[in-house]
Amino acid sequence: MVRLKDIAARAGVSLMTASKALRGAPDVAPGTRTRIKLLAQQMGYVPNSMAQGLRSRTTKLLGLVLPTVANPVFVRTLLAIEEGAHQWGYDLILAHSLNIPEREEACIRRLMARRVEGLFIFPANRLAPAAAIYDELLRRRLPTVILGQRAPFCAQFPNVESNDLEGSSLMTRHLLELGHKKIAFLAGAPGAPWATERLEGYRRALREAQIEPDDRLIFTAGATLEEGEKAALQLLNESVPMTAIQAVNDLVAMGAANVFLNQGFKIPADLSIGGYGNILMSEHFRAPLTTVREPKLRLGAAALELMRRLHRGERPESNRLAADLIVRASTAAPKPHSPR
Repeated sequence: MVRLKDIAARAGVSLMTASKALRGAPDVAPGTRTRIKLLAQQMGYVPNSMAQGLRSRTTKLLGLVLPTVANPVFVRTLLAIEEGAHQWGYDLILAHSLNIPEREEACIRRLMARRVEGLFIFPANRLAPAAAIYDELLRRRLPTVILGQRAPFCAQFPNVESNDLEGSSLMTRHLLELGHKKIAFLAGAPGAPWATERLEGYRRALREAQIEPDDRLIFTAGATLEEGEKAALQLLNESVPMTAIQAVNDLVAMGAANVFLNQGFKIPADLSIGGYGNILMSEHFRAPLTTVREPKLRLGAAALELMRRLHRGERPESNRLAADLIVRASTAAPKPHSPR
């Protein structure tokens, strides 16, 4: 392994001069800096970032805690944060909470042990109004940005989120304008702020149309394809009178749609289905999915900007970005007969 003193010896300069040249210090002659940097590149020298961190008392590391990157809704936000961190000169350490509060706390503590200089967190669902690990982050004054809507236990941190209330209302209004009156809603996990907003958006749009929400048309689904399939089977078993389904996210929508398609239903001729999120596969699904597009790249970029402002000692405002409706082939006017 090539060491700094090897570079210094080859260049015929002191160890201190070689170190300053590679750091771009202004008190080294430009020609000498260029020569030493070129020599280091030719010799395959890789700086010891841990040693540099000890000297500068910085690590140039940021932590990111997500439920799982297996959920495609997080991928583009992750990409935007990583790209922004790279341009800023930081590396990103990723950890998965699996949406389990105890695992999330363990992930955060491990990242703090790595001396990360900031955290991005998509919080695990909790019903409790407080969480000790978030209180500790506040006491440590570790720059922290919440991804998505804030629950009471993390409300003291700045966040970036899409306007899920309005986005969900857009989908419901679209179905109403097509002529649907019996719209089933496949809801997310109880207590999850994003799921609560999307359910409220559905209810609000119904009330605006002078239709009282019917709790018999609301079913808890969760967030995955498998949970969407289970909810669809429940709808079939209970013979729910509906002409359309609005799902809390695209995975749930596609899971439900698969069940109905396999039962011989035609989408949208027999049943309209709408999702939320606009993940990549929604456009290429068996029935291309009408959905609400979340600004995932912009959310990641906005989160990185909040982190930069926290590092500058500012107290930035949270950022709420608009979502918009994308109409595809999975929704149409209902047939002129009774709901199936």
